[in-house]
Order: sequence, then structure tokens, then C-alpha cells
Amino acid sequence: MYHSVGDRSADPYGITVTPDRLDAQLGWLRRRGLRGVPVGELLAARARGAGRGLVGLTFDDGYADFVEHALPCLRRWGCGATLFVLPGRLGSDNAWDPLGPRKPLLTADGIRHAAAEGVEIGSHGLTHIDLTEADDAALRAETAESRALLADLISAPVTGFCYPYGTVDARAVEAVRAAGYAYACAIDPGPLTGPHALPRVHVGQSDGSLRLLLKTRLHRLRRRAGAGV
Repeated sequence: MYHSVGDRSADPYGITVTPDRLDAQLGWLRRRGLRGVPVGELLAARARGAGRGLVGLTFDDGYADFVEHALPCLRRWGCGATLFVLPGRLGSDNAWDPLGPRKPLLTADGIRHAAAEGVEIGSHGLTHIDLTEADDAALRAETAESRALLADLISAPVTGFCYPYGTVDARAVEAVRAAGYAYACAIDPGPLTGPHALPRVHVGQSDGSLRLLLKTRLHRLRRRAGAGV
């Protein structure tokens, strides 16, 4: 799980990695015989029993620096990724982060450019609100409406969702499933773990070889599916 790739001079939430660090982390994967792929591709491969050696790479929020900095690194190492974007905030910024700094988000053209480069586009909701606190109308808009808007924007189906803030409960999971998504990413969904609440590992600037190795091993313990999901 990545977010922004660029300048780290102000990074109060620890969501930014530099292009050099991302390049080093992707290189670490490749040297270990692993390849980053979109989550949809990873899940399809695992369903065929062919997922060995694949790692799902995700970039949340749809920052404009994805096209400038992340895409070249992905190309260099022959990796793919899923980019979770906010169709209700196209060309805006991360206003949900009160401490800042303000980071520009991709425009519609930027998202289409990423899709044309083979990046899987998924929904991060409409406007980045906590779905566990949303009323019924907001929950439908953040899940079903955002999916429809993105499908129209990229002229392709949108099958993946990502819970803003990583917060998830059974009601949010059911709304995402009802909206027609094939899968959804969380962070650490605990007993809700399943196709519509996949756990992920945050990767940050301080993650070198040893920390990446430990995180990969820890993730295997968090991947077990919960009952009923």
C-alpha cells in the first residue's frame, strides 16, 4: 500500500515515499523473483493457482505525482499497479488531511493517462469519507455512484474498491459488494478479512530490505479469511 510518491519535506502522516525509495523497493521485489501487479490481476492469478511470485501494488488517493514519479518506476521494473482514485475530487487536493500539506490530485485526463499505461483504476470512494460513519445515501454515493462515474471516465469496468482511511465494518462491506465490486482493499480488517476486505501492508520511506522482508512475512499471518465474508 502506497500513497504519494514525491517530495517528503513535509509529510506529517508518513504517506510519501521519494521516487528513489520506490525505485529501490521495486528493485528489491524483482531481485527476489517477485513482480508487482494490479490487485485484480493478482486475484485472478491466484484463482487459477498461478499467483506465486506476484505481489499486489496499490496507490491510494490518486495523487497527481503518481503519473510523474510512480509510473516511470513501475515501467522501469516491469511492474503494474492499482490506482485508487476519487471521482468526486478530480483535480482537487487532499482536503481531508487537516495537517496538510496540500497535494494535488489527478485530473480526469491524468486518470485516463494512467489507465492507458495499463494501470488498473479502482474507486477510493467519491470524496474520501469514513464509510463507517456515512448515512445510507452517502454510502451509496461513495460506492455505487463512484464506480459508475469512473467506469464512464475510463470507458472500462471498475472492479476494485478501497476503503478511505482503511476503516471498514460489515455494513460498508455489504454496500461495496452490492455496488458490484469484485474486491475491496482495507488495511487490517480482522475478522472481516475476505474478497471485499483485503488486508494490505503499508510501505513507507523507512522501509528498506530488512523491513520489507519482515512485512512480507507478517502479511502472511494477516491474510486468513474471516468467516462469512
